[in-house]
Amino acid sequence: MFGDLFDEDFSILSSNQCGKPKSKRKDPELPNPRENTNLSGIKNQGGTCYLNSLLQTLLFTPEFREALFSIGPEELGSLEDTHKPESKVRVIPLQLQRLFAQLLLLDQHAASTADLTDSFGWNGNEEMRQHDVQELNRILFSALETSLVGTSGHNLINQLYHGTLVNQIVCKECKNVSERQEDFLDLTVAVKDVSGLEEALWNMYVEEEHFERENLYRCGACNKLVEAIKSAKLRKLPPFLTVSLLRFNFDFEKCERYKETRCYTFPIQINLKPFCEQTQLDDLEYMYELFSVIIHKGGCYGGHYHVYIRDIDELGNWQVLEEDGSLNDEDKDLKETENDKEKDNPLTILKNILLEVESTEMAVDCLAQKFWEKKSVSWNKKYRKQYGPIRKYLQNNSQDFLLSSDGSKVRLNDQSHYLSFGSQSQSHLRNEDEKMSLGKASTNLKEHFSESHWFDLNDSKVQPIREREIQKQFQGNESAYMLFYRKSQMMRPSEARGNPRYRVPSHLLNEMDTANIKLQKKREECDLADNNIDLHLHICSHYKFCNGALHPLHSQKESVLDLTFDKRKTLGELQQAVFQLLEFWEGDLVLSLAKSFPAGLHIYQILEGDDSTLSSTGLFDGADIFVWNGKEMMSDIRIKAIEEMQLDKELVNNSCLRPIGKNGKLLCPVPEDYTVKEAELKMGSLLGLCSGKAPTATQLFLYFIVGHDLQCSPEKEIVVEETATVKECLNLILKKSDLTGDDWHLRKIDWCYEAGEPLNEENATLKELSICNGDILNVAEGKLPPKGFLKVPVWWYRPFSQVKHINNIQDQVNCISKKVGPSASRDLPTFLQSEVDLCYVGDIEISGEAFLEDLKIQVMTLPSIQEFSIPLPEFLRVWTMEKKQPCKLLRSNKEKLHKLKLGSRVEICIEPLFKEENLGPKDLLLRVLMSVPGERDYYHPVDLIWDISKECTASALRGKIAAYYSLPVEKIEIAKYSPGKFEWMPISSWTQQMSKKKKKKKSDSLQSSPYSLKDGDIIGVKNLLIDDNTDFSTIKDDIGKQMQKQLTIEKTRQRESVQNDCFHEKKVTKHRKPEAALSISVGVFS
Repeated sequence: MFGDLFDEDFSILSSNQCGKPKSKRKDPELPNPRENTNLSGIKNQGGTCYLNSLLQTLLFTPEFREALFSIGPEELGSLEDTHKPESKVRVIPLQLQRLFAQLLLLDQHAASTADLTDSFGWNGNEEMRQHDVQELNRILFSALETSLVGTSGHNLINQLYHGTLVNQIVCKECKNVSERQEDFLDLTVAVKDVSGLEEALWNMYVEEEHFERENLYRCGACNKLVEAIKSAKLRKLPPFLTVSLLRFNFDFEKCERYKETRCYTFPIQINLKPFCEQTQLDDLEYMYELFSVIIHKGGCYGGHYHVYIRDIDELGNWQVLEEDGSLNDEDKDLKETENDKEKDNPLTILKNILLEVESTEMAVDCLAQKFWEKKSVSWNKKYRKQYGPIRKYLQNNSQDFLLSSDGSKVRLNDQSHYLSFGSQSQSHLRNEDEKMSLGKASTNLKEHFSESHWFDLNDSKVQPIREREIQKQFQGNESAYMLFYRKSQMMRPSEARGNPRYRVPSHLLNEMDTANIKLQKKREECDLADNNIDLHLHICSHYKFCNGALHPLHSQKESVLDLTFDKRKTLGELQQAVFQLLEFWEGDLVLSLAKSFPAGLHIYQILEGDDSTLSSTGLFDGADIFVWNGKEMMSDIRIKAIEEMQLDKELVNNSCLRPIGKNGKLLCPVPEDYTVKEAELKMGSLLGLCSGKAPTATQLFLYFIVGHDLQCSPEKEIVVEETATVKECLNLILKKSDLTGDDWHLRKIDWCYEAGEPLNEENATLKELSICNGDILNVAEGKLPPKGFLKVPVWWYRPFSQVKHINNIQDQVNCISKKVGPSASRDLPTFLQSEVDLCYVGDIEISGEAFLEDLKIQVMTLPSIQEFSIPLPEFLRVWTMEKKQPCKLLRSNKEKLHKLKLGSRVEICIEPLFKEENLGPKDLLLRVLMSVPGERDYYHPVDLIWDISKECTASALRGKIAAYYSLPVEKIEIAKYSPGKFEWMPISSWTQQMSKKKKKKKSDSLQSSPYSLKDGDIIGVKNLLIDDNTDFSTIKDDIGKQMQKQLTIEKTRQRESVQNDCFHEKKVTKHRKPEAALSISVGVFS
């Protein structure tokens, strides 16, 4: 489920250590020290990324952390007394304290949560299973509250996170107010169909729901159904506001869960005053700042969590990533683009307009007029769709704009987001001292926030980020999932800044100091033990190649030299040491990683990079290294193979080596002057010794297939010069294949093993056309048309031709299963029987600049068409073809062919008409079948042309068909037919649903999913006046489905048979694990 999301647990292992001798490290559990950020991550136990993200958020909530530290051992007990039967040790808060102390003070790259999860009562399976972080937040708070009962911290969670909201219903007749208060620790807000957090809060706590018409409310005072208004408000705000985003929803049509990945914005600072019941307090009481964003990456059935956190106490080392002066040209262009976007930002535009006017206030209507004068476009046309009306936009950005009480005037928020949200008269009630103190406080807050330090804590990985990185989490597969805000008024003491020891209990300080001393001592010991590694050098002159491996000429002891070397040194220094050790060595020296097996010594990759250290290349203690000159040529290997197999010596001058692919195919010959490395040969590669010389550096080895049947025709081989032209290459291939004539051309076969576009440029060289060694060419029959012309095969198309009645069911099966295939001969018409009749009538050559009308006229000149006496082009309907079936209807006689995007391999079919037809771009052609009453069959089809310029809905189509047959709309049923599946999809009249809040109609176009209606689709019609059977299927559909089922079973049997014969392996299907509930076990404390 989680992929490779948790690979940090294996970071201390080299990628080459699997299956190799262990290194000299004395303590493999020794953690690495902290990195440059000076912050500690948390190890992932397999599926605990959601837990790690929440724990880091709680750690960087200073008030929560210090409140937890303030509860001493005299109240919580001691972890040493955990196993005593009568002791009541509150294990969860104690382990949480200890974990926080480790994250703050212990010099380790990542801390472990094993002790904490053990205190939860989790087993190994629970730690490997991922859960929802929003669910964990509630369960963990509940567990802490239970654990802290009877201590001074019993009210810790409520003091920091508890808030209340009130739901009210007001009767419009008697004005009676029905009120219900709810407590919350976090707010759950909608994501679907909402642009951002502020809009979601507006919908929840500002907009009112009206009970009226058929939806009335029963008033307790009036004792009857009345009209009423329902609303909700925030009554009490907590110091810390947690917001859970409903990213996961359920699709009732598909019956599956899905994740909302559309853009969902949220502000860094937010004013909650518009959403509160009490609004008479200062704006500072309602201002909140974002300090943590938990991010989910993946889908609804799995993924990965990490968190962006603002370091409030500046405990970490936050380095500015890049200043403007050090930006390269690409980054500067990106910055200029961002500046252009900022100029087009509506917030910036409105601010500039208000700054330009002399008066402090401006009417909202006047502001809209100024906007139009400045941008030459109205607000509604440019921004309404994205941001809503201008007055609502001003309300949503209350940190920048202040509206008057009646909403008619606006001014800039001079106090940097923190002045009163009320009327101007209320603002004047404050004296100057109060205004100055508020201005100073807000300025300090703004300066503090602008310099805030953000980090990305991704399990054990911690890295600094800029604040603008948060905007990237608005949307997409990796997007924000939980938001954590804190009141702006909450200021931190100066002694807490940069001091991780602040308010940490003395017993935990002593424990961490002792642990750090032990860690430092162990690291020094391990450093001494790990510096030197033992290497086993195997000299090539002491070995011979036999039976696919290297074997020593003498004893193993005499063939191997041992060398102890510092792994922190470079490969260049190792080569110098080997040179000094081997005084007899002459020429180049190459080191390759090897491994000794009972069958002999096997060589792996060459060690490259003189400046690379031994540890970075993956060398480990006890590694085997093969020492050789590195110039084993393919010619040498070929000669050795001839000698080893005792073959005829004449093969030395007339043979080559060819790699053998996994499917047994002989690949391109390897040039003689290639080394083993250049030939990209690996251990275990198979080579074939073949007759014939290998191509030179200027020659190409090509495969070619003659004919259109690429699967059955054999592949042949040819060697040509890369400077040969396409025409010369074609002549050589024809000569080798004993073919004559000019009616041939070449096509390059792509990676899907399908013939691509023809090689039209006959005078271009193969090198210019990027033809490479091993490419496959198709020699296809047919002469290419001149450049700019199309050669178009033409078929005669008769839809739904009458098929003779067949009594025998097997004959019906044979009739239905017969496929349309290419004609054996293009000289005589060949009829192909299926749902349609197709008859090949000839080819035409026409310019791509010609019109569709010209194509029809040229088709009318074909001998097979002239006998039908078609009077005008308007009496012909033209379709493109795919897989011998009509596909796209070509319309507009005055449209040029190249604009219709007809490729060089296009085929068309023509359909004769009894009357002229000029279809417009919004006309849809449908084949309509009326059912035969009492039978599972249909009358002959009729063509129905439907104008969809106004709407393409189910109700409009029903009305069109009902009018055509002169039937009441409610007395017909219609369905779309899928010939490939033998299925009918009923088309129902969807009820247009109206959202009370958005007032938008849901899309019900038949051209979109699931119907995807297009030209030529078959529509079945049931007349309910005389036939109450709503089953649209026919006997032919039943037979077709049965045939498909049998074909699927047969393919499955064949596939299983091939797998059993070739591999003798069973395919392992991975099933998704069932979801399990999350729980934390807590003791009973009174």
